[in-house]
Amino acid sequence: MSLGYALRRIVEEYPLARLDPPAGHPLAAVIRRGAPDELRAALEPIDGPFLVKGSPGRGSRWAAIPWIAVFDPAVTTSATRGYYLVYLFPAHREAVHLSLAQGTVVAIRSHGPAAAGAHLRASGAALRTRLSDFADALPNATIALGSAGELPEGYEAAHILGLTYALADLGDERRLHRDLAAAVAAYRALKARGGLDLPGSPKAR
Repeated sequence: MSLGYALRRIVEEYPLARLDPPAGHPLAAVIRRGAPDELRAALEPIDGPFLVKGSPGRGSRWAAIPWIAVFDPAVTTSATRGYYLVYLFPAHREAVHLSLAQGTVVAIRSHGPAAAGAHLRASGAALRTRLSDFADALPNATIALGSAGELPEGYEAAHILGLTYALADLGDERRLHRDLAAAVAAYRALKARGGLDLPGSPKAR
């Protein structure tokens, strides 16, 4: 298996997989172990450390938007807080987003569900300015996940910058690795340039 093949499997098989319980399902294993293993292998040429996790959902429920994330443990070890890299799989299943993203759950808890989206979008716009030298390599300022709900809408709002792949793009393993290296460079640049701390805002990590 390669990174591109693992990502494509998730895109293509997730709609049918959701008709069965996730416990013991082969695709849940791909999301939790197979794809993260391929992502770790792709990260090997890049000095770490990195923590890689994949989530098909919790308990007996599939996630509306499954994800595979890369965390710098010095920044965060959870998608709920801080900032991290993540592959997100939209509900329409026609693409994969690679996103440098902010933690959503902490923002929802701090600002409330109604105001969290506006806060995250404003923060994302300021952080894109901080990372303007990555605009060519990671040009997407917004993403669409095609699913209503607090978390999917939070993921959309939390996006800072990134890329979107169509299914055909996932066959280009060199491109996937090159883009991953650029995304890691942006992640590290954000860390070096103050992280989520912005003028006039409480310190966040």
